[in-house]
Amino acid sequence: METVTNEATGPLKGFRIVELAMWAAGPMVGGILADWGADVIKIESPDGGDPFRALNLRPGQETVSETSLEFLVNNRSKRSIVLDVKTAEGRQIAMELIEKADVFLTNLRSNALERMGLDYDTVHKAYPELVYCHVTGYGAQGEWRDRAAYDVGAFYARAAVAATLLPEGDEPMMRCGAFGDYYTAMAAAGGVCAALLSRERSGRGQRVLGSLLRTGAYAVSAHLDRLLHGTAPRAVKSRKEILNPMNSCYRDSQGKWFWLLGLHGDRMWPAVARVAGLAELVADPRFDSMEARANNCAELTGLLDAAFATRPLDEWAPIFEREDIWWTPVNDGHDLLKDPQLRAAGGLVSLPTTQGKEIEIIPAPIDFDATPWKIRGAAPELGQHTEEILLELGRDWEEIAKLKDKRVI
Repeated sequence: METVTNEATGPLKGFRIVELAMWAAGPMVGGILADWGADVIKIESPDGGDPFRALNLRPGQETVSETSLEFLVNNRSKRSIVLDVKTAEGRQIAMELIEKADVFLTNLRSNALERMGLDYDTVHKAYPELVYCHVTGYGAQGEWRDRAAYDVGAFYARAAVAATLLPEGDEPMMRCGAFGDYYTAMAAAGGVCAALLSRERSGRGQRVLGSLLRTGAYAVSAHLDRLLHGTAPRAVKSRKEILNPMNSCYRDSQGKWFWLLGLHGDRMWPAVARVAGLAELVADPRFDSMEARANNCAELTGLLDAAFATRPLDEWAPIFEREDIWWTPVNDGHDLLKDPQLRAAGGLVSLPTTQGKEIEIIPAPIDFDATPWKIRGAAPELGQHTEEILLELGRDWEEIAKLKDKRVI
């Protein structure tokens, strides 16, 4: 593993982000921007901070950090200040931080931000050059704007992602944690960068608004667009009912799945038939066209299943390469983490923990040639940088002590 560096690197070096966010989607936006070089100051409440710190921590549970792994990953390279923004003095300090920032990032509900005077209209009026990023569950308008969401609610369930992934009538399956949060965070991070570019040209900031609901709908928009225009969507079907068995999955002799990538089925079929020992079927009227293969998908899939079950994948792979058959293995999580291509593509990076160790994590999937980035620090302990940040704002130690006595910090 490469050793992390404390020096900011990446295209956002020199930019400052103030984050008032919790759980996954909002903080991961900050984590991505911190990866890319931004100085991210995370405001946390005095009563335990971001609740993601304690998620899934159990007595006696072995961990890589004093906080949850999820918090560690989402909040890498940030600085933490404990600040009670429910108090007038706490809000004043928050506004001072925002005044010196390029971006204010939050995923609090709109009504809570309005009560604290940290809503977009108020903050934009005070600091018109600021980029204000608001990550929501259901958007900033409408009856559900202030409802609890989480990714399982707004992205996975409400946005039809769960239903689109399954055959009609199947029970919804549970998804991996933060499934929609990370999609939404990546989209919002791109939005922040676009708004910063716009500010460079116009001199004015603006609101960047993202939602789990919109991101989920976009993720399955190929399905939804067909519905919008009266075209029957491609229903999720079994592998023996699909339109193109050249673009399908099969198993080798050891039960390992792989996927043929023959989207252009007419081009792929002769080579697949040849390597499967079925060359005589290339001109068979049951299989000699895309339509014929679709109509006889179950039969053809059965024939290919029998053929591919005669060899292990490590023997099929060079045959596929020789015959220019496009394919890829079907990995599970353990397979992927051992896949050398993931590492070659930069899909694993080092992250320090609060225990002084380094672990590997999956980073955001974007790199920059001219301004490469590296993770430069662990997720902060709660309030680790409170005094440091207040001193940067011009507070002296006597003022800091008084703020502590009042439990503002």
